[in-house]
Amino acid sequence: MINANTNTGDLNLLFHPAAHYAFPGDVLSDNRLSVPEKRIILSSWASDMYAVESCPALREIPGIGHTIRLADILAALRKLDGDDDDPPRPGGLAMRLRRSA
Repeated sequence: MINANTNTGDLNLLFHPAAHYAFPGDVLSDNRLSVPEKRIILSSWASDMYAVESCPALREIPGIGHTIRLADILAALRKLDGDDDDPPRPGGLAMRLRRSA
């Protein structure tokens, strides 16, 4: 009879990340995770599935006792891409046309 190794090691981190991380920065600073693994966790947190019904800019992740701002999750994802700049301000051509009128 062959004994299967039931030691899951760090797999639990990927299947239940909320049990191990409270903030997007915690995911970024965990050196045990690869960049793709960090992206998977953060992308899942950004999912509309976790959006707070009355406030879509917040996410309520199961296992975390507080809400997380979507902007913080997206900023962490941008850091993974090497883009630490803030997102562009809303506006654009329509805003410029209105001011000049």
